[in-house]
Amino acid sequence: MKDKRTDCSPLHTQLREVIRAKIDEGEYPPGTCIPSESQLSETYGLNRLSVRSALAALEYEGLLHSVQGKGVFVTAPKLERDMESLGGFRQTMRERSQRPGMRVLIKALRQAGPLYAQILGCAPEEDIWYVRRICQANGKPIALEEIFIPTDVVPGFEEVDINLFSVFEVYRWNGIYPVRGEQRLAITHLDPAEARLIGLREENAVLEFSGATYDREGRAIEFSRSYTHSDRCEFLVHFQK
Repeated sequence: MKDKRTDCSPLHTQLREVIRAKIDEGEYPPGTCIPSESQLSETYGLNRLSVRSALAALEYEGLLHSVQGKGVFVTAPKLERDMESLGGFRQTMRERSQRPGMRVLIKALRQAGPLYAQILGCAPEEDIWYVRRICQANGKPIALEEIFIPTDVVPGFEEVDINLFSVFEVYRWNGIYPVRGEQRLAITHLDPAEARLIGLREENAVLEFSGATYDREGRAIEFSRSYTHSDRCEFLVHFQK
């Protein structure tokens, strides 16, 4: 910590900044357990109350997460989501230096039905592609996603392994370029089985993103809905006068 003669801030504040610096500099990487209260108390010559206050402040900021009986762990950095940027999940993760991953649960044809027929501009009895998958960042599940795509948008889609290739890549292969989208954000809860798929409990709230994406001709090429960890995402919105 800083020399007490030159830093008049409370000791727990000084310790908080020391731990924050170790997290920022990678000495305490995400997912690791930091030293215990007793170890920190001994290392920095502080009482347990000061140590506890420093850790509580960092946990409140979302940098640490305490697990009863196991210790205090460094959390993964939050994933910034630009609400004005149009791009696939893999692209978004790579732009944020995260390793994207997918686990496809369902990839099948289904009837559009009245709701998706209206959104995608097809007949209710027409078949559309339905994809349900778990999105991962650095090997950890962060979202459950559903995508609905007209069959004429992606001919040959049944042959594509979308665990390896993004849906946006498939669009480009077919000469389709998404240029516009709309998205709605809501807070909701998943049922117990769905929550377990992304490592949550039923009572944990999730962020629901839903909306359509359009190509250059103004055609709706997909409708997607994703349920994202509410504690793993933050938003960037641009304003101008």
